[in-house]
Amino acid sequence: MDSSMDKDMEKTVDQDAVENNEEVKETAEEKTEAKEFQEDEKTEEETLEEKLVKAEEQVKEAQDKWLRQLAEFENFRKRTNQEKQGMYNNGVRDTVEKFLPVVDNFERAVAATEDKESSTYKGIEMILKQMLDVMKAAGVEEIPAEGEPFDPNIHSAVMHIEDESCDENVVVEVFQKGYKHSDKVIRPAMVKVAN
Repeated sequence: MDSSMDKDMEKTVDQDAVENNEEVKETAEEKTEAKEFQEDEKTEEETLEEKLVKAEEQVKEAQDKWLRQLAEFENFRKRTNQEKQGMYNNGVRDTVEKFLPVVDNFERAVAATEDKESSTYKGIEMILKQMLDVMKAAGVEEIPAEGEPFDPNIHSAVMHIEDESCDENVVVEVFQKGYKHSDKVIRPAMVKVAN
């Protein structure tokens, strides 16, 4: 009986050993799986972090491109407005320059008319005033000349006189009025200058 008991005990011990061995195997497998899972999580976290860094870089690049394009558009808009304003100003100057001889003739007609009460004189005077008002509305100004110091940028000296009663380099007479638009001379004033 002892041997049968011994055998039963051996079987029980063997079964316990097998069960213990299986538990150890399961625990080892669980540890391995847990390790792999942790490594997968770390790899996944690193991958997510890398993706986040890449996404942030892409956002910065896109934002930088957008800001550059916005600045380029703003510069284009400003440049276009300046060009448009420049073309407008040049058009005004060219048109006014072509009408200045007509204005000069109306001024001569007003100055030459002796009968200031005639309807012809009043009509010419009204037309002259209307033309000068239109020029003023377009930003055209008469260049001040008589009594002003001579400035070769805005005056054209066609005569010089010696006059002790006048200061040196002063405009004493205007032969033809000068006009400017936006600080650019359309036509310089033709003047007589005292030395």
